[in-house]
Amino acid sequence: MKIIYFTDIHGSFSQVSILLFETVADVYIIAGDLIDIPFYNIDTAIQYHDLQTYLKNLRKKMDKEDMVLEDFVDNLLDFPNVPEEIIEKGSDYQQYTIRARRVMQQKYKVLENMISLKQSARLFALPGNYDMDLKYTSLHERDLHLHWHDLDGIKMAGYGGADVWTMGIPQRYIVSYNGGIGVNDRKNEMYMFFKAVKPDIIVAHQPAHGIHDRLSFKGPSGSPALRTFCDNNPVKLLLTGHIHNDWGFKEVEGCIHLNPSNFGEVTTIKGEVSEGGFFYQIETAGNGQIERVLLKKLANDRIHDIVENTRKNGKWAEDIIDLERHNARKLEENYDLKINKYHHIPEIELFKDIKNFYRMFQTQETEERLDKLEKAVELMKGKFDNIAMDIVGSVNLGISQKSSDIDIVLYLRCGAKCPDLYEQCDYYRKAVQMIKDSLGDSYEFEVIDCIDLNIVEQSIITQNYECEVTQRFVAYRSICRPINYKVIAPIEDILNENIEFRKEMEGSIRSYFKIFVTTSQHLRSFDKYEARLKAIGIKLPQSIRDKIKEYLQVTGND
Repeated sequence: MKIIYFTDIHGSFSQVSILLFETVADVYIIAGDLIDIPFYNIDTAIQYHDLQTYLKNLRKKMDKEDMVLEDFVDNLLDFPNVPEEIIEKGSDYQQYTIRARRVMQQKYKVLENMISLKQSARLFALPGNYDMDLKYTSLHERDLHLHWHDLDGIKMAGYGGADVWTMGIPQRYIVSYNGGIGVNDRKNEMYMFFKAVKPDIIVAHQPAHGIHDRLSFKGPSGSPALRTFCDNNPVKLLLTGHIHNDWGFKEVEGCIHLNPSNFGEVTTIKGEVSEGGFFYQIETAGNGQIERVLLKKLANDRIHDIVENTRKNGKWAEDIIDLERHNARKLEENYDLKINKYHHIPEIELFKDIKNFYRMFQTQETEERLDKLEKAVELMKGKFDNIAMDIVGSVNLGISQKSSDIDIVLYLRCGAKCPDLYEQCDYYRKAVQMIKDSLGDSYEFEVIDCIDLNIVEQSIITQNYECEVTQRFVAYRSICRPINYKVIAPIEDILNENIEFRKEMEGSIRSYFKIFVTTSQHLRSFDKYEARLKAIGIKLPQSIRDKIKEYLQVTGND
């Protein structure tokens, strides 16, 4: 079973959508802080925060801190002889709170509509300290708080919220956290729930005491009860978040503690933007044992492998795959936010818009093919140190059917210097045969091109604008879907260090779009894709129809 776990998305719904359709997994788990502010306008959020601060201080002066702030305000306005200023501020606060509830529920509905498109996997969510109780939202059927589920024989349970009230969020609507410091284990709601359920996997927004819980200004902030339970029970995996800068993989008393850091961008207490995109891919064996854990990062629509932890002879071994991104995260520095963003040539921009629309309706047949190709590459790693693919056609767009074949661009580091005669290369033939053996009779496939990454890397470094192999590489990288991207990523990072070079290369590859048109039979393919959407009740919007027409015209297929 494959699990993808991420947390602290802070309203980055578009990034969540990209992650869902760029990855294949059996289960997706989001552990809290799903939204950022309970309004659409930052000025309204600031006004609400200011009112909240004023009324919170008033509550303290009146020695009513045991009351929920909204209850305190309601009672306060019923008192006789209340000063006009307090009546005005209290009444405004009541109205803002009503609006906040409505907006939060709307945001959860947007998120639910988005993730419901991922029909091939189970998806669960947990409320954090920025969230309202999910049982009152469109996500109620996915709510993990005080719920447990059976995942192919593995029992997963969750407990949301945190031992803190986040100012700017209505206190009345948040989950009451009864699992923190100062609560006796026997009276601890979280502890007693887990004791009754006996889960193999625990999902909790707030971490266990002493692990991934350190705040620079406070020290350890995690739950002693959660730590006690995990240390003394056969919990295989604890998935937490909340603390963005104390992240990573750690095994304690047989329990693996994971915090991937924030998935959504956040603003730090220094007023700086901290990039997100971090998540874990967790793989289990048939007996439910955790076998492999990958820390990954979604950045600029690409997924980078950062660190791989694998179980070998009963012990965990760590392999840092992307040292630059790993070190940047350790130093709390941004890496991908520093990369200059740019606009592709019109053909690429049009195709990406069309592709993103179709991927909203990604089929299970597409995900089965992607999963099969990923497994094929895994089996080939012993024979090929560097092998990767780009996927073209219906699998790239996400709308494969049972009869669909697979178009593949193959990436190797062979050094055979046969860019135009690759079909005669023994290294290439061996790779194709292994793909054929791995796929068996499941799917028909065709390798439409083979790229030697050694040639590409050297030509980018020397800025060889005339290298046709690199021109093809840039074309495929602009619009295709990768398999085993960690082999391609270092080269694309080099390419993105010189955006002017990439722009120039993209400008010279217009002829390669005619290759796509010929190979994938675009005109007929788009008619077929539209028919597939129509079969599931989706009408192609006129805006997308116009973009397809424009795309086919600019690529020369009238």
